[in-house]
Amino acid sequence: MTTYVAAPARAGAERLPDGRLLGWAEWGPPDGTPVLLSPGAATGRCLGFGPAAADRLGIRLIGLDRPGLGASSPAPRRTFADFAADVRDLAARRGLGRPAMVGHSQGAPFALACAAHGVTGALAVVSGADEVAAPRFAAALPGQLRRLVALAVSDPDAAEQIFAGFTPQAMWDMVMAGSPDCDLAVHREPGFAAAYRRALDEAFAPGPQGYARDTALAMGRWDIALSAIRVPVDLWYGEEDATHSPDRGAGLAERIPGAVRHLVPGIGGAVLWTHAEDILRTLLDRTGPPEPADAP
Repeated sequence: MTTYVAAPARAGAERLPDGRLLGWAEWGPPDGTPVLLSPGAATGRCLGFGPAAADRLGIRLIGLDRPGLGASSPAPRRTFADFAADVRDLAARRGLGRPAMVGHSQGAPFALACAAHGVTGALAVVSGADEVAAPRFAAALPGQLRRLVALAVSDPDAAEQIFAGFTPQAMWDMVMAGSPDCDLAVHREPGFAAAYRRALDEAFAPGPQGYARDTALAMGRWDIALSAIRVPVDLWYGEEDATHSPDRGAGLAERIPGAVRHLVPGIGGAVLWTHAEDILRTLLDRTGPPEPADAP
């Protein structure tokens, strides 16, 4: 039987220079090659992927709670750049150098911001949420989503108030309703379903504001200099993915210098879990020798 997820081997929280905490959880050998994970919407540090692959490849996978989710302190008006600064501080304090990173689903723009600010040494965007507020997508969005995106652009505070009405159950229901059968086979596997629901509960434990801020940022116009990214970037999308990017990352790949796009048949947004070893092995190949981090 496939093991998509496992409980973290280690977990904790790092205190940042301003006194806030940034929660983390780890899988794989503690002396392995560090790979950070910016998780999907409303989950957090404890929903990892590919535990067996991490062990085989010697990867120290480190999942992060973004501010206001799980074990991480809130930062109500944070930006993408603020998250990149937090990750830079975390990497410096934990001796990670300039680590590789995986950005999954709604965690993708936050990971892209880290790459644009030179915090990471290589990046895998997996089922990445695209910049749906870009004008080129306007005609491709369903009406309700188009209205939410327009609100996130014109009045982010009002959009946050709407997103703050979500709950762990609402998130679960939305994912289940929007997933193709190939993804549901993963989501409904008992071990995965239990871990996913537990991750939702943990992320929402401090309240919905962290998720709301994440979503307002992701649905608005991105203040991320994608053209300034100078590290290797791979984008992974399942061919059955109809939710994360209207063109499955084609336009996003064009905006990132040298980005390589992978389309995986027979799966949708669950490609992170079904193709974990391919994603991690490719990321290792892109990383090269470890680089020191810049001073915080």
